[in-house]
Amino acid sequence: MKKLFIPFLLLFVLILSACGNNEKTNENKETKSKAETVTYESETGPVKVPANPKRIIALSNGPNVLALDGNVVGIDQWTNMNPLFTDRLKGVEVVSEDNLEKIIELEPDLIIAGSEMKNIKKLNEIAPTVVFTWGKLDYLSQQVEIGKLLNKEKEAKDWVTDFKERSESAGEKIRAKIGEDATVSVIENDAKEFYVFGNNFARGTEILYQAMKLNMPEKVKEKALKPGIYTLSSEVLPEYTGDYIIFSKNPDVENSFVGTESWKNIPAVKNDHIFEINSKASTYSDPITLDHLLEFFEKSFLNS
Repeated sequence: MKKLFIPFLLLFVLILSACGNNEKTNENKETKSKAETVTYESETGPVKVPANPKRIIALSNGPNVLALDGNVVGIDQWTNMNPLFTDRLKGVEVVSEDNLEKIIELEPDLIIAGSEMKNIKKLNEIAPTVVFTWGKLDYLSQQVEIGKLLNKEKEAKDWVTDFKERSESAGEKIRAKIGEDATVSVIENDAKEFYVFGNNFARGTEILYQAMKLNMPEKVKEKALKPGIYTLSSEVLPEYTGDYIIFSKNPDVENSFVGTESWKNIPAVKNDHIFEINSKASTYSDPITLDHLLEFFEKSFLNS
């Protein structure tokens, strides 16, 4: 009887051991599952998001995500049209908030959207959706915030620190060359009108006016600083041009005005103090765009 009892006892111990191991495995799985999500404090409240998102749809702030090597599977059409991001967006689908079926097909684990979008509730049913309001954060804080969302806050902060040092250094060199009182205008045009920009409307304005501390003309400060952009006609354009002009030129827009006498007689044009940037590659204020423009501005001003 004892001989029969011992094998049964050993079998019972093995079963208990297996059950214990299974419980530990389940606990580990549950712990791992919980660790895979974090709570992100968004501007609309807390959102549970993946700790390390693998499939991101960026309907907004796509360039900020690309700068942190986020794995983007869906992007908005405007970012897709930007030549600076062509190589980074190979194989990435172009989507909009209205194309819900396509978004579902892409199986995102995180969606980033603009607060002005209308389908945010529906997007949230597909995947955790975090919204940002354009302009609510300054351009550097925005990148840090995207870093927090993607679990890459350190990388974002490191870039901010490095960018500040490089841009401030470049600004000191440029002001030493062109003079502390020299003014710079950033202008753009479409088929009918011209625009001048304040210090926070992309086109490199954050670099020129905030980081480098270059001066904008008084007229521009008066009309464009607060709203960010001011529309004007060609007749009054000379009143808004500084000692230097950054011309945000769209290759798809008719630009015959550059052949007119009124344009040629603007002092900055006559002195060859005009630097052209591609407007298609300059309408964001993310690290990729800012690094590109910082290098361009430094070479243009210091070699002119």
